[in-house]
Amino acid sequence: MRDHAGLTGAKEVCDRGTCGACTVLLDGEPVYACMMLAIQAQGREITTVEGLARNGNLTALQEAFVDKDASMCGYCTPGFVMSLTALLRRNPHPTPADIHHACAGNLCRCGTQPRIVQAALQASGVEVLSRTEVISYAHLA
Repeated sequence: MRDHAGLTGAKEVCDRGTCGACTVLLDGEPVYACMMLAIQAQGREITTVEGLARNGNLTALQEAFVDKDASMCGYCTPGFVMSLTALLRRNPHPTPADIHHACAGNLCRCGTQPRIVQAALQASGVEVLSRTEVISYAHLA
């Protein structure tokens, strides 16, 4: 996809199926592109992050990623977007636990997972506040 079709959204990172940066949809289901041979995808529908926008318009999830600033370095973003796209197609109103489960195979080294969850909730129609909560553990000492 990257070398012959010019579709560079699916990132080549670990090449071992451990980070999720190369996630694409195969017949609507998220898969790691690095773990598939081209012949395994023959005759099947492959959707990359480049194929989500229509007529230059981002999807609600992609817009929410922008609104919630859910991509720090952006390297893992396409993988998360693809995993969450599959989730929102099967479950338009997921819980935060559903979102965490759908993203379990994706790794963000920058630590923006809370914003990714906020973006997914926003895309599903849930109003999300942008705040950070500080929890004190002083009373435990």
